[in-house]
Amino acid sequence: MAPIAHLDIDAFYASVELLRRPELRGLPVIVSGSGPRAVVTTASYEARRFGIGSAMPTSRARRLCPDAILVPPDFDAYRAASRGVMALVRRAVERVEVVGLDEAYLDLVDLVAPRAAMRRLVSDIQDATGLDCSIGIGPNRIVAKVASDAEKPRGFVCLTREQACQRFADHPPGLVPGIGPKTAARLEQMGITTLRALAATPVDVLVARFGANHGPDLRRRARFEASARLTPVRTAHSESRETTFDYDISDAARLEEILTDLARQLCERLARQERRGRNVAIKVRLSDFTTVTRARMIAEATNDPAVVSGVALELLREYAPARPVRLLGVRVASFERGEAARDAGQLALPL
Repeated sequence: MAPIAHLDIDAFYASVELLRRPELRGLPVIVSGSGPRAVVTTASYEARRFGIGSAMPTSRARRLCPDAILVPPDFDAYRAASRGVMALVRRAVERVEVVGLDEAYLDLVDLVAPRAAMRRLVSDIQDATGLDCSIGIGPNRIVAKVASDAEKPRGFVCLTREQACQRFADHPPGLVPGIGPKTAARLEQMGITTLRALAATPVDVLVARFGANHGPDLRRRARFEASARLTPVRTAHSESRETTFDYDISDAARLEEILTDLARQLCERLARQERRGRNVAIKVRLSDFTTVTRARMIAEATNDPAVVSGVALELLREYAPARPVRLLGVRVASFERGEAARDAGQLALPL
């Protein structure tokens, strides 16, 4: 029927933790740090019944469900689990676009019986990893994505574009990927609170409010019109590490120590990937939520922690935050690949 499937591992981080801690099954589990500024990474479905969701401040989540069990995130375990799932996905389907640790788009156009193939894949993943998945199948990425979310957990929904328009007509525009909270709020100010209303809004009205590109795109999304093309290899244009502090930090020496450690973590990951970049940047969020970035191009691509941390520290010292710092991060971009990147040695910074 349809060429695109969206596979989403149900409550991924929480599910991995429950596999490692089966005694927690059936209980409200929150995967989160424990500091005063921690946010929920994900939550088990038992916790979600209390209104707990991803990115919610953990302090609020604990108020909603005082009996929730807090589990610290273990991203090494999540990456390992993701690799196992995606290996099975690639064994079943030739063209796959992985868009996160827990989700991927699959091109089903060459499969004789795509629904049966996806049901087998879901069963194989459960048997091999213990993880449940939801599947959405549709003629394009938007339909497939919304369909996979429609009946979680263990959902399996196949929709044509017309069926999606009918089924979700009275849902808010934010249901559709690409329509974020800010855009949804602006649409609500215009009296547009459903996908049906957005789909019926004249293009010139949307252009006047959102511009010549974004306006028509919103109408297309409301009508579930999108490309069926996949990009099997997704190239990350930057890699970063950042941390939000439990308490604001004003001590310059402590900030430099943290930044150096973030650069080390970042470069270790880049080295494992055999990636090097020429652009080094820092991100600083102050106590008043002012956020600034500073970046510098260097002479040659690198993943050397000494080089990256050296540039990052110079940028931090030049910026000299005037207020206590809430968040600090470091980023490397402008990657080079192949033999030229692997052969790069120690670098001299430009004067």
